Parts: sequence; C-alpha cells; structure tokens
Amino acid sequence: MSVYIGNLSNEVEDEQLKQVLSRYGSVKRILVSTKHRTGEKRGFAVVEMATDAQESAAIEALRGTEWMGHSLKVSKPKTV
Repeated sequence: MSVYIGNLSNEVEDEQLKQVLSRYGSVKRILVSTKHRTGEKRGFAVVEMATDAQESAAIEALRGTEWMGHSLKVSKPKTV
C-alpha cells in the first residue's frame, strides 16, 4: 500500500507531501530519500497509504502532475 513519488523538488518537506497525499486517504508514513553523508534530498519519496484503494487513487490522480516546478513520476514502488 505504498506510493513511489519521483522527480520531487529538493525543497519538499514531509508535511507538504502529507497535505497532498491526504486528499486521497490516510497517510501512514512518509520516507523522503536522502544522501547518507550529506542529508541532501535525492528527489524521491515512498509514502505508505492505509489501503490499496487509497494507493491507487493517489497514483492515478498525481501521475504526471506538475508540482513545485516538477512533473511528478508516481507509481507503485518497484520491488527488488
């Protein structure tokens, strides 16, 4: 029940992501990827939603959306 969001602005904050994603359901957790040594944001996040339906709604609504000057890449996270 997670959503991958790529091509994020390096200025994005967790609370901003929560505000956007909460339109589609309950946000359980947000993980904004950062570089280990510098703490600099890497331009993507994984957001855990409460249900599969909420995940699907967020993906469909946000895929390709322009936000903070970036065209978002939104999908289910790829598994390794």
